[in-house]
Amino acid sequence: MRILITGANGQLGIALQESLRAHDVTALVHADLDITDAAAVGVAISGARPEAVIHSAAWTDTAACERDPERAMLVNAEGARNVAEACREASAAMVYVSSNEVFHGEKGTSYGEDDEPNPINAYGHSKLAGEVAVREMLDLHYIVRTSWVYGQGRASFPEKILQNAKEHGKLRVVTDEIASPTWTNDLADAIARLIQTKEFGVYHLAGEGECSRFVWAQEVLRLANVDAPVEATTQESLNLLVSKPVHSTLANNRAAALGVKLRPWREALVDHMRLTSKAWASA
Repeated sequence: MRILITGANGQLGIALQESLRAHDVTALVHADLDITDAAAVGVAISGARPEAVIHSAAWTDTAACERDPERAMLVNAEGARNVAEACREASAAMVYVSSNEVFHGEKGTSYGEDDEPNPINAYGHSKLAGEVAVREMLDLHYIVRTSWVYGQGRASFPEKILQNAKEHGKLRVVTDEIASPTWTNDLADAIARLIQTKEFGVYHLAGEGECSRFVWAQEVLRLANVDAPVEATTQESLNLLVSKPVHSTLANNRAAALGVKLRPWREALVDHMRLTSKAWASA
């Protein structure tokens, strides 16, 4: 299959290239393609003639999105619209990578694909607007919501926890943000399998199970054999700029019915930490 990936130098983009190595892949980084430039997007996609475009490029800095919601909309919503329009012209399918943060987090249990989104921060609003744009522009779409993505390519939550433990000796981590950590390698493999089904629609692909940020931090330290105390706290106590959904675990119903599942989050974290701990120990 001919596949084009946007955001190819991001965490997920890097993992996707590995998962799709058996395919004919065009991997575009931001320097190759500004997704906010509709004309450039059209030229890139028509020139590559892909059968599928995996749109992993996004602005994921939630605090920055909160400070500049207009830019968040430009990148995450209009960028997605540009890609969807170009896919329609090229008769290509599109995977739009969305987020658990399209949900408000007050349901109390996991969110299914048919639950009504209601975001509480600028990032979530921009990702939901991207979903709407993709639906409006293109029938051949997979909207893939995921959560707490981490992996190789940049410092993500596990690396930040280890670095803070190294620098400060102790940590304060919230208990009132609950979701599912998702390793990019597992997510990329799941997307690779999903696009083979040609069953279009909305899917939830996240690590199986759930935890709080507090529990995730404890597990990172345990696996890295780092003895650092972790104090439980809340979002309100930390006076954070961005409000996060309290409980936004995603239930993988539709993909599981097609045989596409992700491993339990603890199992995936073990594999990631084998790499991270070695790098951290030698730093």
